[in-house]
Amino acid sequence: MAEEHGTSQPDPSRSAASPSPPPPASVPLTPGPRAAVLQKVFDQALARTLRANSYANFSGCFPTPAKYVPSSLESVWRQLNAKLEESARAEFEDIIRERDAVHQLNELDRLVGEAVYRRDNGQGDGDVAAHTLTPDELYRAHLTPYLQEAQETLNSKIESTQNENAELAQRVQTQRMEIENLLSSFDSVVADLEGAAAAATQFCQDHDLRKEAIQMDEEVKDNSDI
Repeated sequence: MAEEHGTSQPDPSRSAASPSPPPPASVPLTPGPRAAVLQKVFDQALARTLRANSYANFSGCFPTPAKYVPSSLESVWRQLNAKLEESARAEFEDIIRERDAVHQLNELDRLVGEAVYRRDNGQGDGDVAAHTLTPDELYRAHLTPYLQEAQETLNSKIESTQNENAELAQRVQTQRMEIENLLSSFDSVVADLEGAAAAATQFCQDHDLRKEAIQMDEEVKDNSDI
């Protein structure tokens, strides 16, 4: 019975010598430090873009509606900004989801934290033979370059999006100037038409006076003949 009891208990020395590492902690799906910074950078860039399209700048391109129907013009401006913000955020979320950015950045945070801990505690000094590493350590060693490349690619995409937003803002500003020039030309045409209408009215009045004068002259002549 003692022998059977001995075989049923685990050997503490064998457990202590086991090279198998504990399972790694699961990577949280909530944004970590780097993912939070990424979201903050995007929010700041989008806010700058929206501020560039302020109501003052927008209404300056449409002076006539701004004067007579300001509430309608402001509603259009709000809808335009809301659509721009919605589209930008949707595209950003698509990029984050396609690249699995939150998970990858969280994993990078974890790896960096482990590296800092090992450095501060004197671990990892000198060369380490590959065969002495655990499977999890080997996995992370191969994964780190990919994560760094993914972060660089994501940063490049964000920079490209920011450049596109800047070009879009410049294009909008150019279109505003064109619209303002067209409205200015339209005002000149309206002024010319009003002047022509006034001249036509004056001509009609002068013409009626001339007809009355001719008629009176003919009546005087007729009376003199009699």
